[in-house]
Amino acid sequence: MGVVGEAFTWLTTGSNWQGENGVWNRLGEHVLVSSVALLIACAIALPIALYLGHIGKGGALAINISNVGRAVPVFAVLALFMVSPLRNSGSVPTVIALVLFAVPPLLTNAYVGMRGVDSAVVEAARGMGMSGRQVFVRVELPLAYSMIMTGLRSAAVQVVATATIAAMVGQGGLGRIITAGFNTYNTPQVVAGALLVALLALLVEGALVALNRLIDPAAAPAAASGGTGPRRTGGGLVKTETVTTALTGPALTKTASGTAPTDTTPRKTV
Repeated sequence: MGVVGEAFTWLTTGSNWQGENGVWNRLGEHVLVSSVALLIACAIALPIALYLGHIGKGGALAINISNVGRAVPVFAVLALFMVSPLRNSGSVPTVIALVLFAVPPLLTNAYVGMRGVDSAVVEAARGMGMSGRQVFVRVELPLAYSMIMTGLRSAAVQVVATATIAAMVGQGGLGRIITAGFNTYNTPQVVAGALLVALLALLVEGALVALNRLIDPAAAPAAASGGTGPRRTGGGLVKTETVTTALTGPALTKTASGTAPTDTTPRKTV
């Protein structure tokens, strides 16, 4: 039996899933720390990125500052926290380090998505009388949605995978299974722990892809109109975008060929 077979045997042994050092407990610790870090990163990065993308100022500076967190190794940050007063704060050091790691992809993708919205579509919406808030909520945000979700998926998978390093400084999570295997020279346990982390990352990615398809603002108009709603290309560029008023009124259509907005309101003949 090879190492993979022995790892499978380890995973199917019920005693390895029970107790403080069991898989279920370590999985709960891993999911909790990753979820808290991702939520905090979203609360920090998304409002800043969306606002700066809306006004079109300060985005480059914000992205460069956030990338500092990507340049600093997570393990180094954790090691520094372990010699600070935060070492007795439970999972706080791990959460802070993961937040620094998750902010850059969230902020960068959200900002790029907002700035990638066709300016002609925005001007058409303003010409219809939409306020700045309405343009943000009904035009810019739906069109930037694809890039925002891409950043969220990237950050989520990175956080889940990187949270494993916390075990190297004595924190919890699935990484403790791997480090315990190293300490006891139990290679099947190391492989089993790595498989658990990889499987969790894949499940998170799949869940976010399903959520994306469920709440995508471009999907509902397309389904309601028989597939004639807004469409995005693979690179996130809009081929055809339709902006409508909140209540009733003309629809302005902007096509990829750059044609001017047209008023589709029926006119009376004299």
